[in-house]
Amino acid sequence: MTKVDVLPLEHEDFRDLYAGHQVRVLRLCRLMLTDADEAEEVAQEVFLKAFRFYRSGRRPDAWDKWLVTVAVNACRDRLRSSWWKRWRGRTEPFDEFRDGERIHHSAEDAASQRETQRMLWKVFGRLSARQREIFALRHFEGWSTEEVALHLGLSQGSVKQHLFRAVRELRKGIGKAL
Repeated sequence: MTKVDVLPLEHEDFRDLYAGHQVRVLRLCRLMLTDADEAEEVAQEVFLKAFRFYRSGRRPDAWDKWLVTVAVNACRDRLRSSWWKRWRGRTEPFDEFRDGERIHHSAEDAASQRETQRMLWKVFGRLSARQREIFALRHFEGWSTEEVALHLGLSQGSVKQHLFRAVRELRKGIGKAL
C-alpha cells in the first residue's frame, strides 16, 4: 500500500494525479540523482509538496510541468546538500530505460544488452548534473529546447551546448560498449 492509498475519498482527484505522474517523476529523479533510494525519497517529497499545494485549493495551469519543476528543484537541492556530496560517486544500474520486457533471441543477446545498459548508465552518471538535467528534460520529458532554456533560466545556446556534450559522451560510451 502506498501512502496515497490512504487518502480520504475527497482527494480522489489527487490519487489520479499521483497515479498518472508518479512513474515520470520517479524516473526524472532517478536520472538526475543516479541513486534509486534517493530518487524515491525525493519523488515522495515532490508528491508531498504537490498534496499540500492541492489541499490549499490552488491549482497550476499544468500539473505535469509543475511536478517536473518541483522535481528538478528538489533534485538540485539534494545534489547541493553536503550529505549528498559525500556519497556522490555511488551509481546503480538503471532498469527504467526499458519500455517493457524485451524478447531476447538468446541468453547471449540478453547479457549483451544488460552490459550495454550498464555501460550507458555508468557514462550517464558521469555527466555533469546540468547535462543530466537538460538531457532528461529534453529527451525523456519531451520539452523543446526553448522550454528547457526558459525553465532553467539559460539561453537556448547554452542548453544546446550542454545537450551536445551529453550526447557526445553517451555516444562515446556506446562506442566502447559495442
